[in-house]
Amino acid sequence: MLLKIAIIFLFIYLFFNLMNFLKLKRKQKVLKTKKLTTFNKKNLKNWMNLTKKERYNLLKQDSVNYMNKRRLLLDEIRNEYKKISGENSERNIRKK
Repeated sequence: MLLKIAIIFLFIYLFFNLMNFLKLKRKQKVLKTKKLTTFNKKNLKNWMNLTKKERYNLLKQDSVNYMNKRRLLLDEIRNEYKKISGENSERNIRKK
């Protein structure tokens, strides 16, 4: 009697573990196939197949990247302006 109950519990345990393992594998496959970084007219269908959350995260990541590039460019422009204005002020001092 105890042996039958132990075998039934063992099969139930194995069944649930197998289900969890298969769900995990399926999620990993989906994440690998949907990991796209750039989108254009050719792969618009792939973009539309992404979930709303995935599209939001990609747009948020693009926005952060854009802001970082913009910040670096502005810093370069400021440094160049400081250099140019410093050189101009030195020229004005020399002329006087």
